[in-house]
Amino acid sequence: MNQAASITWKSRWTFILAATGSAVGLGNIWKFPYITGENGGGAFVLVYLACILCIGIPVMIAEIMAGRAGRSNPIHSMLSLSRDAGGSRAWGVVGAVGMVAGLMIMMFYSVVAGWALEYVFQSASGSYSGAPAEEIEAHFGNLLSSDGQQFIWHSLFSLLTASVVAAGVTRGIGKAVEILMPLLLIFLLLLVGYSAINGNFKAGLHFMFDTDFSRLSGNAVLIAMGHAFFTLSLGMGAIMAYGAYFPGHASIGKTVLTIAALDTGIALMAGMAMFPLVFANDLTPGQGPGLMFVTLPIAFSNMSGGVFFGSLFFALVSIAALSSSISLIEPGVAWMEKRGWRRVPSTFLLGGIAWAGGVASIHYGAVFDALDYLTANIMLPIGGLLIALFVSWRLPRKVVLDETGMKGGPAFAAWYWLLRYIAPIGILIVFLHSLGLFSALGALF
Repeated sequence: MNQAASITWKSRWTFILAATGSAVGLGNIWKFPYITGENGGGAFVLVYLACILCIGIPVMIAEIMAGRAGRSNPIHSMLSLSRDAGGSRAWGVVGAVGMVAGLMIMMFYSVVAGWALEYVFQSASGSYSGAPAEEIEAHFGNLLSSDGQQFIWHSLFSLLTASVVAAGVTRGIGKAVEILMPLLLIFLLLLVGYSAINGNFKAGLHFMFDTDFSRLSGNAVLIAMGHAFFTLSLGMGAIMAYGAYFPGHASIGKTVLTIAALDTGIALMAGMAMFPLVFANDLTPGQGPGLMFVTLPIAFSNMSGGVFFGSLFFALVSIAALSSSISLIEPGVAWMEKRGWRRVPSTFLLGGIAWAGGVASIHYGAVFDALDYLTANIMLPIGGLLIALFVSWRLPRKVVLDETGMKGGPAFAAWYWLLRYIAPIGILIVFLHSLGLFSALGALF
């Protein structure tokens, strides 16, 4: 029996929290709300939800199914399923690519998460309270130029991540997400309430939800497709590894719908918490590190209760980062356990490799950028595409029907058709767009 077969999440809800934690990360907070506001508001949300239904959910169901059917790490799950279907051992590469991608993402993700930890400390100490905008902006620049400071916070975050994973699936990851995810939701609700009272809530809602189809360009649709794929942590082996611990034989479809709804809801709530504060202080909305580490601290510095709620915000960001980071290491740890290693040394070995990559990312910006580009633009889309093709074209339909826990009928037929045709085409378009090939062709013709 596979080692993973004897380990399961405490309940289906624990799995939902773990998978949602993997999906909810920095992109939900600093990217999705902004691209929604910039690309048609409610119109963009509608297109995004359609992409989630046609690309994200079908591939996520397939990835969880592969993990639960294989009851092992991504490599061995793919090898086992391919062998049983009379396929090639080469399909094991799909699991390997995902595992390596997760480790590579951790190498730069932990650096950014370290910034968030530093800002929890700075906010709680009241450093920004009443400080001029220039000083707050300069602080972020000083942090980025200080290898020593980044090293400390990156190391602390890496240690936190490894400690959770080393404690095990149920006692470590399971217990962590049962605490972290409800805490994240509570913090988010408090921040939305604070924003409604102290911010320009009306302006924030208009920015995010006004439906303007004139701003819904072809490029906006491509952005929606890309984010729908990446937001659910697909193609990196994390969801497949978590699926190996999925309890019972319940329908995966309903579970994935819940995860997608939570992921989208949290992203929208993050925007409702942030942008009213931005507009109330006559600041310019943006995305990425500038929004999180410059614009929002300026907003909090000028507002009543800013010290407390600023600290709360960066604690929320750190929780979101931690819930994602533990899923980046778990696939590799599960693979090493299968090969006879014990969990604790496996975790700290892989965590140490990721930590070393993070140190390189701190010292050399080119390493940071290369890791980001390779994983987001090449490895994850290829992994997601191959999972969709494997489950829908290589596995026998009867096996797929049985392993998904679906009862057949129109729901299964629709999902299977989407996985076979629409999801692969969508991922391929995302892949080509991320490589800039559409722009290059546009320039030629």
